[in-house]
Amino acid sequence: MVYTIIAAGIALLGGIIVSYLLFSFVLRKKRQSIIRAAETEAEVIRKEKILQAKDKFLQLKSESEKVFNEKNNRMVQFEMRLKQKETALSQKQEEYQRTKKEVDAIRSNLTGQIEIVEKRTEELDRLHRLQVEKLETLSGISVDEAKNQLIENLKAEAKTAAMSYINETMDEAKMTANKEAKRIVVQTIQRVATESAIENSVTVFHIESDEIKGRIIGREGRNIRALEAATGVEIIVDDTPEAIILSAFDPVRREIARLALHQLVTDGRIHPARIEEVVAKVQKQIEEEIVEVGKRTTIDLGIHGLHPEIIRLIGKMKYRSSYGQNLLQHSREVANLCSIMASELGLNAKLAKRAGLLHDIGKVPDDEPELPHAILGMKLAEKYKEKPEICNAIGSHHDEVEMTTLLAPLVQVCDAISGARPGARREVVESYIKRLKEMEDLALSYPGVLKTFAIQAGRELRVIVGSEKVTDQEAEKLSYDIAQKIQDEMTYPGQVKITVIRETRAISFAK
Repeated sequence: MVYTIIAAGIALLGGIIVSYLLFSFVLRKKRQSIIRAAETEAEVIRKEKILQAKDKFLQLKSESEKVFNEKNNRMVQFEMRLKQKETALSQKQEEYQRTKKEVDAIRSNLTGQIEIVEKRTEELDRLHRLQVEKLETLSGISVDEAKNQLIENLKAEAKTAAMSYINETMDEAKMTANKEAKRIVVQTIQRVATESAIENSVTVFHIESDEIKGRIIGREGRNIRALEAATGVEIIVDDTPEAIILSAFDPVRREIARLALHQLVTDGRIHPARIEEVVAKVQKQIEEEIVEVGKRTTIDLGIHGLHPEIIRLIGKMKYRSSYGQNLLQHSREVANLCSIMASELGLNAKLAKRAGLLHDIGKVPDDEPELPHAILGMKLAEKYKEKPEICNAIGSHHDEVEMTTLLAPLVQVCDAISGARPGARREVVESYIKRLKEMEDLALSYPGVLKTFAIQAGRELRVIVGSEKVTDQEAEKLSYDIAQKIQDEMTYPGQVKITVIRETRAISFAK
């Protein structure tokens, strides 16, 4: 048993030793195989790098040779051009030498001829002096005295002839001036035949059926109140079949209200939020239309180079009236009258037409300072770089400034012709609109007032204030103060109701 264990131990020890030796041998073989593979791969990489380096070297060599060849070609071309310039310079130098010789020959020849001419001139002067001395001896007066007598005689004859011609011309001009002026004015008026349309302060909005009236009024009148507050137009819904009356002195407000109503009725959605959205959209459309009207007017009249702001003011004339006469139509008429008269009188027709169109732009500025419209229009024209003669014609057409050009009286006359036609203007409408505008401006001067609207032919003034600036108690006081100021400073028929509107809106956004 003991020998068996010893034999097993020896066998196990021998197996371990043999296994270790075999494992060492296999490991050594594998290591040698890995080393050989690495050496082989390194050799391949080395050869690839050598090939890449050779390729790079050849590429750089080729590029350098190409650059060298290009520089060499440029040098050759430069040398050729230099040789050509040297050749041309040599030819020019030879030509210069040849020309110089010819000029020297001509100069020597001219010198001789000049000497001969000078000698002959001296001889002629000597003979002339001898003749003058003989004449003075024979006549008994000197040459200067003879010249003075001749000049005095000619002056007297010229004055007599000139005075006679001037008297005849003045007599003829006096006889024909009035006749010619009447002919020009009558012919100009006949050539400019425009319609005279009197604007009023109401617009009729037609609807398909009376059912729409109830939708426009809304529950407890909320829709119609929202529309009136947003546009400043009084909306009259009465028994008139299929019609709603829009009343306001400002044509722009009436047009905004009309277009907004049209969109609301067409769309069918009528509620306060939608009304405010549509009115804001229509106001933007009106601004765009104003610019388009101004551009179309200048194109129709053939007037170019106006400042964009002046073009916008011309477009605003469509929605303004002067004593009931449409301001844009009046300005176009004055422009055509000025152009025709300027052509008849031999003046610049284009400048006259430009001055005629712009003569009333002082009536339509965004802010209306306390200045006569002619002075304000002149300042606007100067601000937007119009010519001095046009600025003077605008400022002097009501004699606020002195006339310095011929265009000024022409514009004044044409403005009077356009406004003096029967039915062209109406004083009552102008004074009515001016009174309502003054009423709105008076209320707008108070702090916290956002918008003011005169409605019901001036019998009611609605004042919209900011809720964050004016409290309920202050709104009551504001209404009283405005009423007292209107009563003290303005003249008006009947009574005026002042309504101060204050509302609180809570607005938030879900994002």
